Amino acid sequence: MTDLETRAAPAESALRRAAPALLGYAAVRALGLLTLALWSAARDKSAYTLLTARWDALWYTRVAELGYGYEVRLPGGDVHSNLAFFPLLPWLERGLAALSPLSYADAGFAVSLLASLAAAWGVFAVADHVYGRRAGGCAVLVWAVLPVGIVQSMAYSESLFTALAAWSLYAVLTGRWVLAGALASLAGLTRPVGLAVVAAVWAAGIASFVRERSTARADGARPLPRALGMLLAPLGAAAYVLWVGHRTGKGPLGYLDVQAGWRNGFDGGYAFARFVGEKFTSFPSALAGAGLIIGVGLIVWLYVVGVRQRQPLPLLVYTGVVTALALCASSYFGSKPRLLMPAFPLLFPLALALARSRTSRSVLVVGGVAVASAVYGAFWLNGSGPP
Repeated sequence: MTDLETRAAPAESALRRAAPALLGYAAVRALGLLTLALWSAARDKSAYTLLTARWDALWYTRVAELGYGYEVRLPGGDVHSNLAFFPLLPWLERGLAALSPLSYADAGFAVSLLASLAAAWGVFAVADHVYGRRAGGCAVLVWAVLPVGIVQSMAYSESLFTALAAWSLYAVLTGRWVLAGALASLAGLTRPVGLAVVAAVWAAGIASFVRERSTARADGARPLPRALGMLLAPLGAAAYVLWVGHRTGKGPLGYLDVQAGWRNGFDGGYAFARFVGEKFTSFPSALAGAGLIIGVGLIVWLYVVGVRQRQPLPLLVYTGVVTALALCASSYFGSKPRLLMPAFPLLFPLALALARSRTSRSVLVVGGVAVASAVYGAFWLNGSGPP
């Protein structure tokens, strides 16, 4: 066997191990896309347009086609600049469009489809490593049937980011520090929440150094690759933020000004709390407010359960930062479920519960939720959508 064949064997074995979970994921996504197509046709809309040429997908396509510098000035004085959108997805759209007959929108859809499969495999790899194969498969399916799971098939950056984050976390858990840092750097070029991946790599690296000092022996990690991985991790996000600051002439904090033009910022959750509180001014909206409180409570409960189940430190740090940035930002409140989607370790307690149930019961539960998710996704995308 050649060296190349030797290196390829573990990857082939890992793919075979994940294959049932990936097939289940593909089936759920196919159901969602079919439901969306039928629902959109009934409303005389194009499902493909909804997936590739609306909301953020359109902004990414414009970056790929025209580069940075496009902005929209609103009557109220706000400025929506495409500098708010990190560059990795547009770069991939541009590259794929240049190498194929695909348009930029087509390329974005293709990248998202491939990235969603890579993300599902990454979710499986992390859960399988921590809890075993059955829990890994259940984690993938739970992630697939999220109510906003249709976003995983859109020309958005969530699937690409989740893929990079999941495989970076897996690399950390398996001691591949340089790979972890490189993937964290790419995640930082994908979305602002790439900081969560950087924090996870750094937390794991610091904890590893501390263990070595406290035990006066190495814990199996080589110091140089670990330090190099930690050094690589923040480079992507830092490079883009500094470039935006230079381009806008506003220094290192220029990106925050760009986000302010979109009314995005971090206020510790004040705006979100006020938004929820305003729901209780009338009876019908009070039900929505109660639902939001229950939803936030469920997220907090899942995180606490993850802590009690002793999830590894990098997973807890990553999930905590993603959740905090999603819930405590002053951005458009309808986008918060989408922003929480990359926090896949939150779903591990649910995956473990499914894994411990009888197979017939698990299939029934996942199948029912998949149908409900597909219907909701079609309704949502044909309505308010995921700005």
